[in-house]
Amino acid sequence: MNAYPDTSFLCSAYRLQDHSPLACEYHEAMSEPLHFARLHEFEFLQSIKLEVWLHAANRTKGYLRHQVNQMIADWQAVVAAGLNLVTPCDMNAVIRLAATYSIQRTAKSGHRTLDVLHVASAVYLGAKEFLTFYSRQKKLANHAG
Repeated sequence: MNAYPDTSFLCSAYRLQDHSPLACEYHEAMSEPLHFARLHEFEFLQSIKLEVWLHAANRTKGYLRHQVNQMIADWQAVVAAGLNLVTPCDMNAVIRLAATYSIQRTAKSGHRTLDVLHVASAVYLGAKEFLTFYSRQKKLANHAG
């Protein structure tokens, strides 16, 4: 596996955001599927579904339900086509790695739980590159190797 994306990368690839052109360009140029863990897929899909609630609360935020349904359908189609690939991992091992990174870096750098888990998943799965648009998470990934 060459690259493992975090949720910021996936959101940019599947929702219109500032980094969308860069994420889409990178994803289209990849020579292998984009690997992800089920936890990662859950967070990504949950973030998309949350957009319906955000839009209902404030029409200037989030997305309409039909837009969210299309984003999810696009994701599912890409997974079905094998362009994005769920990669099983031992969550106990990932959590042990995450706990180590948390001890080493969170108090110094302020990392969120799922961000640490994504970096630990990438390391566990042997990714050579970690795809993120968050500078703190990039620093954590560099620390983790």
